[in-house]
Amino acid sequence: MEPPRKFNPHPFAYHQELDVRIENLTNEGAGVARVDGWVIFIPFTLAGELVKCRVFRNHKNYSEADLIEVLEPAPNRVTPTCALFGQCGGCQYQHLAYAEQLQSKQRQVAELLKHMAKIEHPVREVIPSPVEYGYRSKITPHFHRPKSGGIGAIGFLRARTRNAMVDVEHCPIAMPELNEQLAAVRERARANSDTFKNGATLLMRAAANGVLTRNDEIAIEDVDGVRFEFQAGDFFQNNPFILPKFVRHAIDEAKATGAKHLVDAYCGSGLFAISAARDFEQVIGVEISESAVKKAAHNAELNSLANCRFIAADAQHVFKDVPHAGADTVVLIDPPRAGCSPEFLQQLFAFGPKGVVYVSCNPATQMRDLVLFTEAGYKLGTVQPFDLFPQTKHLECVMTLSR
Repeated sequence: MEPPRKFNPHPFAYHQELDVRIENLTNEGAGVARVDGWVIFIPFTLAGELVKCRVFRNHKNYSEADLIEVLEPAPNRVTPTCALFGQCGGCQYQHLAYAEQLQSKQRQVAELLKHMAKIEHPVREVIPSPVEYGYRSKITPHFHRPKSGGIGAIGFLRARTRNAMVDVEHCPIAMPELNEQLAAVRERARANSDTFKNGATLLMRAAANGVLTRNDEIAIEDVDGVRFEFQAGDFFQNNPFILPKFVRHAIDEAKATGAKHLVDAYCGSGLFAISAARDFEQVIGVEISESAVKKAAHNAELNSLANCRFIAADAQHVFKDVPHAGADTVVLIDPPRAGCSPEFLQQLFAFGPKGVVYVSCNPATQMRDLVLFTEAGYKLGTVQPFDLFPQTKHLECVMTLSR
């Protein structure tokens, strides 16, 4: 096969095959092997395995290869549940026994702490999801622009590609209710292919009030006896099985600081703020999006909470309308994957809360921010990872910081 036009032929030829021993896994779930000191990343492999691989890309200081065959499997290798595992980019760990997935994620957090934050600190064992498959309450199958009148593959991105699609008729990590209706949702899109000028993303969310497929439909969720209503297309944690324990831990950590007031600084539709209201004198949720603030206020009303209020704050003045002193307040933050902006952290440090509970879906940006917390005089307490996404490389981590 001809190499791609921009292929760099050093140190390996295009599609050169190699037998290599896997040393360990990256935090993206790929195996790491070395040939004469040169690093090769090979997905869907496990530490200790001898594998045959095929090189498809050489970078400046490492190469990437596809797995062809496992010559000597690791004892913790298991048979993947999904026939598309290895093709579909959604899961990275279905070939690894679940107990080992948890250990790998715990190591990942410890290594990030050590290398990025330069801190040697105990990381608690990862709290497992009570459900290892069939846990996702929301999936978003997508497809490319219809060609010659028809829609091609409807599913998820192909592993290691930028936009190739894998056709997915059944997803084992999605809740059974979603899989029951996936065929009908795919069929409906195909029957209406002429209404799509471009590619599209389909929404499927399983909520207490059924499976919702329109962004603007109202989803109802119960988290540990607290009722939430939000638009089906909005962000809401999508492993309902572990959610009560996850939220409870964050609130217990906030409570343990001894602060009387809580500020939830990226409050969304109010998940943490409303769940914490019974544990604090007053809770204030702050959010840049005005529509999210309205939803959060509605959810506080649904649960008859009088000590909860929500503020739509400009990103430049997050704590301006918070009436309490920082010394009496704990701040809970759950930022997007990119972590906290420097402007937000400056405001947070100027406000000077007694403690901070930092919830993150991306431990790498969390550790980057931790360096700034340490410089601002905050001390790291518990580091508790949660496995909200079994079979995948993703995890959530809750860090507690105190002044």
